[in-house]
Amino acid sequence: MSILHDLQPAAGSTKNRKRVGRGQGSGMGKTSTRGQKGQKSRSGYKIKRGFEGGQQPIHRRLPKVGFTSRVTKPYSINVDKVKAVAGLSEITLETIKSVYKLSVSVQKVKLIGANAKDLAAKIKDENVTTTGK
Repeated sequence: MSILHDLQPAAGSTKNRKRVGRGQGSGMGKTSTRGQKGQKSRSGYKIKRGFEGGQQPIHRRLPKVGFTSRVTKPYSINVDKVKAVAGLSEITLETIKSVYKLSVSVQKVKLIGANAKDLAAKIKDENVTTTGK
């Protein structure tokens, strides 16, 4: 069983930190590994995020793209064209899927068409809606 005061890091897993500006004998004196002159050698130098030396940054060169709405839009079915849905005695999401091929990802259905509002009485599911009043 190891004792806490005997624990040590694995051999070669740690290094001494670089101590810059501590004299010529250290090999990192004088300019402290910053090179000669220039903006990068000065104290207080900081580059802005995304700055590319005056060139137009990539986040401004590329067009804005993409938006995904968190609101799920219903899948529309025209009951004038799909007679099988109009002929159902009770309309729910499951009964529509049994007569009409729908993707598994479809969560809401909206019935549209001239005869859609006549089907409102048959709808028994809150995920199925119809147009009109």
